[in-house]
Amino acid sequence: MDPKELHPIVAGLFAQGRRRTVRVAVEQELLVADSTTGAAVPIERVRRAAAAALVSPYVGFEPGGQLELSLPCTLDPVAQVRTLTDDLQRHLTAARISTYALPVDPRPEHEVPLQLTSPRYVAMHRHFDSIGPAGRRMMRRTASTQVCLDWWPGRAGAEQWRVLNLAGPFLAAAFARSVGREGRLTTWLEVDPARTGFDDRVLHGDDPVAAYTAFAAGATAFTTGGPAEHLSTMFPPVRPRTTYLEVRFLDAQEPNALGQVIGALTSLVYDDERRRNALRALEPERAHLAEHWRSAADGDPATAARGHELIPDLELVA
Repeated sequence: MDPKELHPIVAGLFAQGRRRTVRVAVEQELLVADSTTGAAVPIERVRRAAAAALVSPYVGFEPGGQLELSLPCTLDPVAQVRTLTDDLQRHLTAARISTYALPVDPRPEHEVPLQLTSPRYVAMHRHFDSIGPAGRRMMRRTASTQVCLDWWPGRAGAEQWRVLNLAGPFLAAAFARSVGREGRLTTWLEVDPARTGFDDRVLHGDDPVAAYTAFAAGATAFTTGGPAEHLSTMFPPVRPRTTYLEVRFLDAQEPNALGQVIGALTSLVYDDERRRNALRALEPERAHLAEHWRSAADGDPATAARGHELIPDLELVA
């Protein structure tokens, strides 16, 4: 992909917000199974069962049929997620459908088919298969909790981008719910390193737009929709979204346990003093980010412990 075509679109992704708001939006993914048989459930059956739920306007699906709740911004995301997921589960239970906040589906791959078969997902499946088995495992059998945070203008916004990327492996380790060979993070590390960027490449130099453009230009284009669509197939741990930053590196969390996760992220991003203290401690680790991500995926307890050392005034885990 030509960097000259990508650059202006990337610049738009890095525009940042115009004011310092402190909202949070959660994208909660859940695995889905038939309550009686444990089998995969067709997406349309889930959609019908969820139609009367409070959260129905925000329901979407991942390629393997994972349920995704893309919730709106709020000042109280924990209460929002609890209320909406509890209400949703009541509707699904009546239709003999169960959901699970698990980062990796325990069912074997042949029991979890590819349910989204648009040209985009078929091309993605084919591309990942050319690299190895991790891609189809990621698409069909993994789930995450993604947290979207307001991206501030100016210096503060630049700090937010850097601190989330630098703190990523330590936060992922602190809140991990799957580790080792079949863990969700291990899967992501192996999917397509050129487009997931679990290292420091997006932090190279003083120009984040140039760094992200180079990152995107280095990934194989597998769609035909041009540079904008190509950028939508980039899956870094933290994704720039113009006015907010999308944290993508967390395992799926239990809705009732989201308080700690959101508290850690908002303290790190929205508190000026904590953010700058963390940045000073984390910057020397930049060259070792790839090693830290691998250690977090392997479940090395030293990675979470190192996070406490580097961010001493941030309570990662109670």
